[in-house]
Amino acid sequence: MAVAAARRLADGTVCFVGIGVPSKAANLAKRTHAPDCVLIYESGTIDTNPQFLPLSIGDGELAETATAVVSVPEIFSYWLQGGHIDVGFLGAAQIDRFANLNTTVIGDYDAPTVRLPGAGGAPEIASGCKEVIVTLTQTPRTFVERLDFRTTVGFGDGPGSRAALGFTGRGVTSVITDLGVLEPDPETRELTLVGVHERVREEDVRAATGWSLAVSETLTVEPPPTGAELAALRMLKTKVEA
Repeated sequence: MAVAAARRLADGTVCFVGIGVPSKAANLAKRTHAPDCVLIYESGTIDTNPQFLPLSIGDGELAETATAVVSVPEIFSYWLQGGHIDVGFLGAAQIDRFANLNTTVIGDYDAPTVRLPGAGGAPEIASGCKEVIVTLTQTPRTFVERLDFRTTVGFGDGPGSRAALGFTGRGVTSVITDLGVLEPDPETRELTLVGVHERVREEDVRAATGWSLAVSETLTVEPPPTGAELAALRMLKTKVEA
């Protein structure tokens, strides 16, 4: 997942980075094919170059290796809402066919089975970045017919929803999972399987999806990680692991 996501970052991209797989992907891109990527973390660090994967957005490694550190309100009001971020990375507990995300609750809102971390900056990232990449594990519990709670709008109820809300970005352009890659159909905005990872079958992805999955007529197999990508990825260890 990290390698597939990293490959989608062009050199010079300004990237709003989250913790976990997004952080691995962005830092991997910076250490391989895209050394001039500008990494921005929600805590206010700009053009950071961590030597270890941060444990959180408040990890001191981010501030110590950043070109500048600004306030969180400035990150959102100027950099993000001002249209200066090319790519935002998001994860989720649930996603639906129109790339809407849930990070709030599983079950009823007033009496949930699980209370999740919440929205954080995800709604603003999804609405303000020029495009968004989502990374998450694909199972019927995460790829659901109907979200338990709509935290973050992807394409809403389909074509026209983003424009009606005044969103300027392209929205979700890729959903990268442990099974393959999905992209929104240009007309329907419904997530469509366009690629699978090695040794993954189309039926495996269908079985892990809670709706009738659309599949591209030109389904591809994602190239496996190269030796250089794996070596760089293995060097990205957190301080706890180091």
